[in-house]
Amino acid sequence: MDRKNFIKRDENFVCEHCGRMVVGSGYTNHCPACLWSKHVDNIPGDRGNPCGGMMEPIGVKTHGSDYDIVHRCLRCTEIKRNQVATSDDREVLAAILERS
Repeated sequence: MDRKNFIKRDENFVCEHCGRMVVGSGYTNHCPACLWSKHVDNIPGDRGNPCGGMMEPIGVKTHGSDYDIVHRCLRCTEIKRNQVATSDDREVLAAILERS
């Protein structure tokens, strides 16, 4: 049976968009400074997607009482959503909201 649940990975990474060193919490999938992500997962944390394209933050949507960042892959154009983290730059979030 294929796994469908989240896989926690406590990984640090350098953002390929802005160059910031990001300390992972096990749930981190995007840079908290620029909010860009990388298309590497099929299921969150599995690192099973070979695309590897950069994912641009293109919008912010509500999810219950939480907010999700909407990312679009620049390579394959897939759209994915990820929950806003407490460490995410609020000014960058506001700028994305204004243009979406």
